[in-house]
Amino acid sequence: MSPEYSRDAIQDVIQSAQRLNVELNEEEALEWLEAIRIAKNNGDDIAYCERNGVFGQCIVMLDFSPDRLDYFRKIGSLVEFYDQPGRVETALALSGSSAQSKIQRFPGDADYFERVNLIAPTKEEACHILAEIMREKALSTVQGPTYHLIEVKMGSYPADFVKGKRTYHADSPISWDPDEIAAGKKVGFAPDGQPLEITWEDAAQDPGWCKLDWVVADPIRGSLANASNMLDVTWEAPDGSITPLDGYLDPYFQEIYLQAESVPIFEKLAQHVSADAMDDYVKALEGEVQKYLTKQVNYGKAAKRMYNIFRLTGRYPEAVFLRELFDEPASLLYQIWSLIRTVDDAIAANAPFKTEQLIRQAEELMMEVIRVMEDAREAEIVRRLLRFRDAIHNLESYETMSAEAEAARDEVINVVNNFFYEKMTAIPEIKDYIASFVGQD
Repeated sequence: MSPEYSRDAIQDVIQSAQRLNVELNEEEALEWLEAIRIAKNNGDDIAYCERNGVFGQCIVMLDFSPDRLDYFRKIGSLVEFYDQPGRVETALALSGSSAQSKIQRFPGDADYFERVNLIAPTKEEACHILAEIMREKALSTVQGPTYHLIEVKMGSYPADFVKGKRTYHADSPISWDPDEIAAGKKVGFAPDGQPLEITWEDAAQDPGWCKLDWVVADPIRGSLANASNMLDVTWEAPDGSITPLDGYLDPYFQEIYLQAESVPIFEKLAQHVSADAMDDYVKALEGEVQKYLTKQVNYGKAAKRMYNIFRLTGRYPEAVFLRELFDEPASLLYQIWSLIRTVDDAIAANAPFKTEQLIRQAEELMMEVIRVMEDAREAEIVRRLLRFRDAIHNLESYETMSAEAEAARDEVINVVNNFFYEKMTAIPEIKDYIASFVGQD
């Protein structure tokens, strides 16, 4: 794609942005397009930044800002797993909107992705190592002054499993709370009432989707965030073959690796990524777009995934437009929507954060709404947040606080949905793309 083509192609987008009152910097847009052209012409798939010690896929690196790198590395020191020479190799990365901080300046969560390569004589031993290190990580980070472990996902239910008032279907992911991890088992019943027990070790033998979630507090600003670490676990056999323990080696199209010393393990694993990885990744993203446009309607989440699809498949004018939407003040509401859930999670888990800290977070959310909203919707969102804050202050039941949190989230996501829907469907190409999923003009 030549610079001339880029300039011609971007004019319609610029005019549309002006018509929609979306601030689009033409010079920055053309610089981004030119940077993509150069990266593609150079043929270098991975870009390295020696100054900051980070690396990632070249197009992903164009969207990364080092402004909050110290913050993300500090949280990374909590969520990361550690190397064990000859046994465990790791490479920690930012993922999602955290890795695209240049354009998504208001990420709601701190999302991490970690490649964990287990060197063992057998797959069974590799799974045993995984059970060991995940249990150690979970139990060593259950609670501290600035963090609280919410849950760990590992393994799948071998049969329908009843615990409390819920029934978990066979093959669905198992979510472990800290007490269950400490006990090394999950106790419940089969649907016919017979006692049923799943051990941690047994679940690890077919680990599937592995993920850990915390609520963390910034020790300086005091603000809360959800932090997660999604693991891509592989087994390296004595013959050097690499086997993903969940059956699929994840590609690297949305990750910023935080440690230069991770280059060797990254390069070793990257060469085993499927040649069809790009197509598979785009197809997976399209599945999520379908979900967020039709089932769990969330146009903010749909827009983030559409941006990744567009920039990876050469639909650059549409990608340029979406880049600018993420920089609009109203997109901050997406972060607020996520942070309300974070406060709710902290309360539900009896996290060690002081009531004053939770109240201050709710008040800061109100101030952000007032700062970015300029119409009648502001009053209703602020009213909902006030009721949520008062429920925390008055130490009402969790059910009451959670209901107020959900009501506030509903108000916020309604504004977010309207904003992204209105802007995206004003661009014919994006409108047609959306229509292909929802089956309407």
